[in-house]
Amino acid sequence: MKDFNIGEIAALLRQTAPFLVFRFLIYFGITLGFVLATGVGAGVGYGVGAIGGDAPAGGMWGGIIGFGLASSVMYFLRELILYKVKAGHIAVLVELMDGKPLPEGRGQIEHAQKVVTERFVESSTLFVLDQLIKGILKTFNRLFFTISNFLPIPGAQGIARFINTVVTLSLTYLDEVILAYNIRTRSDNPWRSSQTGLILYAQNYKAFLKNALWLSFFIWALSALVFIIILAPVAAMVALFPGTAGPLTLIVAIVFTWGVKQALIEPFAMTAMMQVFFKVTEGQEANAEWESKLEQASEQFRELRVKASNWITAPAAETATPPVATSKSPALD
Repeated sequence: MKDFNIGEIAALLRQTAPFLVFRFLIYFGITLGFVLATGVGAGVGYGVGAIGGDAPAGGMWGGIIGFGLASSVMYFLRELILYKVKAGHIAVLVELMDGKPLPEGRGQIEHAQKVVTERFVESSTLFVLDQLIKGILKTFNRLFFTISNFLPIPGAQGIARFINTVVTLSLTYLDEVILAYNIRTRSDNPWRSSQTGLILYAQNYKAFLKNALWLSFFIWALSALVFIIILAPVAAMVALFPGTAGPLTLIVAIVFTWGVKQALIEPFAMTAMMQVFFKVTEGQEANAEWESKLEQASEQFRELRVKASNWITAPAAETATPPVATSKSPALD
């Protein structure tokens, strides 16, 4: 039984339509950049290849190089995208879930940026925190969700690897959920509130796995459908560039699918997991035993604890008591 409500998620996303449009424009621009870089690279490569007597191969390698250059630019933009796009959308979703009114249109985006800036003054702080959270989650999930522990059958390693891959993909959005908890608590110490959020996740990991698995099949089915729909138009477009048929058609189709997934499908999954987190952890305290488990398992969690202890509160930071109650956490496994 899932712990998220599809109708409520659709309503939340409808109310944050300005952010959906903003996301779509950002990721459409990124996708277009990939396509242009790949096409220009293919054209240049085709010309160079023609001089060498193998124009098709030159076009293919030129396209691959162009794609690689676009990927490098995207790598350096990931911090800005996290700060301006993802964290901003999380911020307005959190406020809606808490029953707070939001501005309309572009004002919603500006309001979100204000909220994010209050919590994370610099994009680099948010980026480092997000990378730490991802590393901690990766370590925890590898230790607790290794399906081979439950399938001690000779020759079952292939099945185990496949199921482990599905589990890993299903938990993709948890770092964003921890950031949502961070924003919701309005803590003046983002490292400390993230530490608490990770402990709450760990002590409820079975509930998250159940929901994440259900959600992942839904998300990847939608992504596969998008890929199938756009494959033929992409093939026709790529054919306009000489010598780029074959593998490059597949690459460009995957990029377009990624763009649609990031802009429109990912917000649904992210909102669903936020809903699950706030519902499952409501009224719980961070359990000291799970904190100890995380410290033993993850060097990055220990680093997070050190950063939380060394954090100096900014004078202008707004403080508030995190919304956790005094009831006991679930029994440990």
